[in-house]
Amino acid sequence: MDDFTRDGGSAGPPTTRRGGLDRRRVLKTTAAGATTLSFAGCLGTVGSITGGSGSEDPITIGTLAPNPDSNYIGRGMARGAQVAVNEINNNGGLLGRDVELAVGDTNSSPLEARRQYQRLILEDEADFTVGVFDSPSLETIIEDIAEQQTIHLTSGASTPAVSQKVNENYDRYKYHFRVGPTNSYDLGKDLVNFLDDNAANIGWNSIAVLVEDYPWSQGPWEILQDQLGGVGVDVTMKRRYPPASDDFTSLYDEAEAAGADAAFIGTAHTGTDALLDWAYPNRPEVPPEPRPFAFGGIHVPMQLPTYYEQTGGLCRYGVAQISATANSDAGPLTQQFVNQYRETYDATPVYTGYTTYEAVMLYKHVIEQAQTLDTETLIGALEDVSFGGSTGTIQFYDKDHQYAHDLKPSDDGAIYMQWQENDEGEGVQEVIWPKNHQTAEYQTPHWL
Repeated sequence: MDDFTRDGGSAGPPTTRRGGLDRRRVLKTTAAGATTLSFAGCLGTVGSITGGSGSEDPITIGTLAPNPDSNYIGRGMARGAQVAVNEINNNGGLLGRDVELAVGDTNSSPLEARRQYQRLILEDEADFTVGVFDSPSLETIIEDIAEQQTIHLTSGASTPAVSQKVNENYDRYKYHFRVGPTNSYDLGKDLVNFLDDNAANIGWNSIAVLVEDYPWSQGPWEILQDQLGGVGVDVTMKRRYPPASDDFTSLYDEAEAAGADAAFIGTAHTGTDALLDWAYPNRPEVPPEPRPFAFGGIHVPMQLPTYYEQTGGLCRYGVAQISATANSDAGPLTQQFVNQYRETYDATPVYTGYTTYEAVMLYKHVIEQAQTLDTETLIGALEDVSFGGSTGTIQFYDKDHQYAHDLKPSDDGAIYMQWQENDEGEGVQEVIWPKNHQTAEYQTPHWL
């Protein structure tokens, strides 16, 4: 998922790479106003952390993240990358060299994303880049990625437009891979699969489909229109509601009148208003009278580990698609990452932390496998890779696929969690599907 959340960069003349690597540095436009980001008290140490031999200049990883000083999505990305860098350096570096992290604040702006990408490549001399949360920013920098012929591993944006470019003009755009999440069309397929496998068992025999009208949601919306008919669930209403909606009263009135068992939602920007109008529609009356249907689907804010506290527990019983949770075993590196993240930051990672961490660890894996930094060799290694990360097994669609170099969905299906309350009254993100990753059974809201 993407599109949630804004510093500058500068372009310069062609440069000679550290370590003897020469690469053409030609950009169609130049950017001004370079900014050095400070993460004191936020990310820990950003920059070179010793661990390799120190005999050569470090390998530089560029991370593009929205507002990493203040926004939890961007902070998760920058911190996830830093945890990976720490781990690599603590284990001797990469090819005998230290690894350093350079962070570019995209501000969720395509213009700023392009400036920051240019800065990371031209000034910080990044050997490869990871990150990017919003789809418009990724669609903007893909031309620069192609010009610079530098591998980029996306760990946030879900637009399939860039993978379609790889398919249509492989030689130009082959440098892009999406580590996570799956593209927006595959996200939509996972929604259908979840309903197909669970709806009858959890009592969602009829649903109201509500999807916010932003670019990221086009894929899920189209898939839901095309494939819901084969699931055996009664769709009582379907609405792609206006951007920036902050009052869901009329939508929920209609869903209630239609007898929907659940509001099946796709939301990033409008998620909290949608949640509150479901769980606490007549605030400030106490006690509130929740809407008489369940609530779940794609809900980006519910993926935040602190969301239970932020909403005063009103997200309890809400269901959301997620890459991994802190108490899950989504992939071989899940708990390793969670433990290191908590030890470093005394916090629990959000989903973009998992995907950015495993993007860096994937890059480490293919470099060590190939024993080279040669771009063409590494592209081939990525195309053939099967890597156990923090969210599952990372494999990519081949270059002839419609969504070339996109993450292949897991055979198990995407992970779905539900906010539940433990015996101490604390909110916990419990995995309810698929069964082989399940940490708890689905709980029906107590008022239904």
